Amino acid sequence: MPFSLLAHLVIINVFLHLLNPEFYSNILAIIGFNLAWILSALCLNFYVVERKERFRTKFNKFLRHYLLFCLAYFSVFAFLKLELVIEYQVFTLVFLLLILTFYRWFFFSVRRLYRLEGGNYQNVVIVGNDKNMGIIRKVFDEPDFGYRYKGFFHNKSSDNKDYLGNVESCYDFILKNNIDEIYCIVSQLSNEQLNRLISFADNNLKHLKLIPDNKEIFTRSMNVELFGTVPVLNLRKSPLEKNYAKYGKRIFDVLFSIFVIVFILSWLIPLVFILMKIESKGPLFFKQLRHGYNKKPFWCYKFRSMAVNKLANERMCSRNDPRVTKLGRILRKTSIDELPQFINVLKGEMSVVGPRPHMETHTLEYAGTVDKYLVRHFTKPGITGLAQIKGYRGEISCKSDIINRTRFDIFYLEKWTPLMDFKIIYQTIYNAVLGDEKAF
Repeated sequence: MPFSLLAHLVIINVFLHLLNPEFYSNILAIIGFNLAWILSALCLNFYVVERKERFRTKFNKFLRHYLLFCLAYFSVFAFLKLELVIEYQVFTLVFLLLILTFYRWFFFSVRRLYRLEGGNYQNVVIVGNDKNMGIIRKVFDEPDFGYRYKGFFHNKSSDNKDYLGNVESCYDFILKNNIDEIYCIVSQLSNEQLNRLISFADNNLKHLKLIPDNKEIFTRSMNVELFGTVPVLNLRKSPLEKNYAKYGKRIFDVLFSIFVIVFILSWLIPLVFILMKIESKGPLFFKQLRHGYNKKPFWCYKFRSMAVNKLANERMCSRNDPRVTKLGRILRKTSIDELPQFINVLKGEMSVVGPRPHMETHTLEYAGTVDKYLVRHFTKPGITGLAQIKGYRGEISCKSDIINRTRFDIFYLEKWTPLMDFKIIYQTIYNAVLGDEKAF
């Protein structure tokens, strides 16, 4: 978590400064100590904290991280040729270990209290009923894990107070009660029922987790976690959900968007404003409600490229669209009209790379007609994306266009890497320089 990373760095720097003040006049030493901690964390993927994790859970991982930090710490001394009193530095590191251990205990204690008060919770239901349900229920009943168990569905009626109805009735209940996670006991469902449940989860932004049997239900992004002694398959675990991905991507987005806003938009906005006023009446920016992460609506900004018209929020731009102005045609051909979306990126509503957001009316339409379309909303939308560099951009003239666009967006979610983002950015800039016309 970014808060824990910041807290750890503050603790390390404060106590190293108190115990080794002479080294804090050396800027390279300060950078070295901080990089030692950060790089050690990245090597071990240390800041991935699971919902079921407690102070004692994975404590060995914490010790491995600290040992790696210690080795890097002494390497800084050797590299910078700093005077080293081994006994005193061992005392320093032992003392720092105790402080960091206390913080770890404090963090999990505060998180536990927060969840006991009702914060950071997940509403869950179980579809099916067998001996494994009791084991999973014990996990849900741990109040500091933050689960709110609503009950179970089963085709065989039951007098159990948690019984909610047959499997067919689960769909309405899940939607009406804001259920976040569905736990499905696979042995209780037919292949047809299971496939329907998977499609329902994908098309309604619900996380589906499977308690497996021998049914061959797999996706590229599936992973396994243990609930007690029961293995549970997480059907939609994306690498973008990992902390290093979320926060590393966010840091990149902030830095990249600040660069564009300061060095490009600062002079481009006045220039476009003057040229636009010469040619046509209307506002500088065109803003439109689009759906973002978890289908949350936000105002998406662009340079206005059309004459003001009543169909702007209903009909996508098409090739040779008469609504497009002369200046707008240049803006669209060079992708300059999209640059104001870096404001959305800085605000945290979008990312530089991700599935392109669509206008609300089209999202509602495609959600009902394109299978798994809403899976793309498990991450932030982007200014550019994998589908766009593969040629699926601009006007959606037939159903295969949006199906293929969705297919590439889901592939991006399942196979994301930092290198993939850089390749997409490079290809987007290359296409813009060549002047490939588009209309997102």
